[in-house]
Amino acid sequence: MITCGAAHGARGVLGTGSYVPSRVINNKDMSSLVGVSEEAILRKTGIRERRWAKPEEATSDLAVAAGRAALEQAGIRASDLGLIIVATSTPDSPQPATACVVADELGAGNGTAAFDVNSVCSGFTFALSVAERMLADAPADHALVIGADVYSRILSPTDRRTTVLFGDGAGAVVLGPGGRHRMLSTRLASFGTARELIGVPGGGSRMPATEETLREGKHYFSMNGRGVTEFVETQVVPGIEAFLADNGVRHDEIAHFVPHQANGRLLESMTGHLGIPSDRLATTVTRYGNTGAASVPITLDHLARSGAVAAGDLVLLAAFGGGMSMGLTLLRAG
Repeated sequence: MITCGAAHGARGVLGTGSYVPSRVINNKDMSSLVGVSEEAILRKTGIRERRWAKPEEATSDLAVAAGRAALEQAGIRASDLGLIIVATSTPDSPQPATACVVADELGAGNGTAAFDVNSVCSGFTFALSVAERMLADAPADHALVIGADVYSRILSPTDRRTTVLFGDGAGAVVLGPGGRHRMLSTRLASFGTARELIGVPGGGSRMPATEETLREGKHYFSMNGRGVTEFVETQVVPGIEAFLADNGVRHDEIAHFVPHQANGRLLESMTGHLGIPSDRLATTVTRYGNTGAASVPITLDHLARSGAVAAGDLVLLAAFGGGMSMGLTLLRAG
């Protein structure tokens, strides 16, 4: 576990952006696909619809669109960026890094450092922390941090427990001097003993692609839902409580809680355990489902553009995902 306060001369969020594909998959569509009633899907997940990428859309396409929106709001050109980090567990391809594709498509130029981070659904908070610390010691003043995933490409239509949950999308922030939301503190942690709760076993160096792995569905996403819920209750909730206590922040001082949009019912449980009022919970899960590493930045973008964030508000980002992993970030709105 690593905890970091903001570096001297810390950067803040200058702009946010997000993008979701135009293709809507509602619960009626999902019911036909997996054989679960619309009512059951809504009751168990709190999700009404999600967006899935078109056949010609890849993760980088979503990331570029979100990145452009963030750059536009920040008033920053892609050529001004010294750093681009893309958090994803569904890259365009194993090589090269999706961030390099994004940098080229945005017109960032050949000097910009670009790389991927894979902490599954926690990836954006990990990437955000890395970018903030790198900028503290780098001559570059600005970074673009993107969370993007296309989970629809790795879902098994026969696995009704996971397929109903996931959507595709991307969210982004631009970090630079000052900013509307100043980063105060971050905490990153991984729990490797629980790594088998979430994963895609096939396609890597341990289990290369073969006719057998394809036939057995080893390239599909798998998740132990009960185990993930237990992880949130035993690790994430206590982790958030300790993080707030270490920063001298009371639960009632959090004006906006932006968690990973894993499942609507799980979010309700989290806020209940934490004692954070439900009206301070920012959500997009009902419309977009679980968008992986994109869920926190998409939700942050919607919150930032809603006009609901006032100067001085404390904003808590809380992500969890495969690994298992947890990333927490505390922001102060300017």
